[in-house]
Amino acid sequence: MRKILVGLVAACAALSLSAVAQEKVSLSIATGGTGGVYYPIGGGMANILSQNVPGMTATAEVTGGSVANLQLIGSGKPYIALSMTDAALDAYKGEDKFKDKKVDVRTLMILYPNRMHVVTIEGTKISRMSDLKGKRVSTGSPGSATEVMAFRVIEAAKLDKDKDMRRERLGVAESVNALKDRKIDAFFWVGGLPTAAVTDLAATPGVKIKMIDHADLVPAMNKKYGNLYVQDAIPKETYSGMTADNKQATVMNILVANANLSEQAAYNIVKTIFDKRAALIAVHKETANFKLENQKAAASPIPWHPGALKYFAEQGVKIK
Repeated sequence: MRKILVGLVAACAALSLSAVAQEKVSLSIATGGTGGVYYPIGGGMANILSQNVPGMTATAEVTGGSVANLQLIGSGKPYIALSMTDAALDAYKGEDKFKDKKVDVRTLMILYPNRMHVVTIEGTKISRMSDLKGKRVSTGSPGSATEVMAFRVIEAAKLDKDKDMRRERLGVAESVNALKDRKIDAFFWVGGLPTAAVTDLAATPGVKIKMIDHADLVPAMNKKYGNLYVQDAIPKETYSGMTADNKQATVMNILVANANLSEQAAYNIVKTIFDKRAALIAVHKETANFKLENQKAAASPIPWHPGALKYFAEQGVKIK
């Protein structure tokens, strides 16, 4: 009888461990608009996670961008999300668009640099930031980190977003169509390279793209909001018609989750993304920037998820 009881206890323990190993997770990945970079990358992530993590099913969700994504993280439902660090810091601290509700957000990994595009075309008489005064300008869709960062660029340029321009709130695909139709004169977009919608604009017959330099505004932005931005450049080879590198402001993208995501799920997500990175690079080349050497505490102002820290420690990456 004693042997039978011992055997039953061992069997139950084995079943329990198996249940833990096969944790069932139905996950949504909050991305962005279909014309940007977040959406195809999120779709690629959903595919590899569903195929390679036992018990996990993941789907990519079209959203308004980083702010909307962080609000979804704050819902406590099983989400992971792509976000810019500036919007994530606002969510974590309960500032700006998150004044009424802090988000218990955690960093899973550093993704890739997000470049601010200030885009116009020949014929609008816009060559510098000051020329935006009096123009019709899209500053990004509501709930997007493009809007957050655009406001900060405009402020640093000593322009008033409400008084100095006629402002629209369009996503990148809608902004491109509006600019083609001459319904706006310029638009802001922060994303990876190349962004499909901007590539489409640059390749449109009869249209010559112009990218407005603004890297000189980074020191003023960092002075007010912290060292979140760097002076960078979009190479002239990125979009057809560019005649010089575009000097611009860059912010990092991160993958985030709610602190309530289990340690095992967080570990599995990060491990699988790194193990299957080649499949993601085939989806979008910005994922080539998913590198172990880029995983540094200084790269994200948001606390790290313990499941992610466990994986990086196994890889010899000391984050804190």
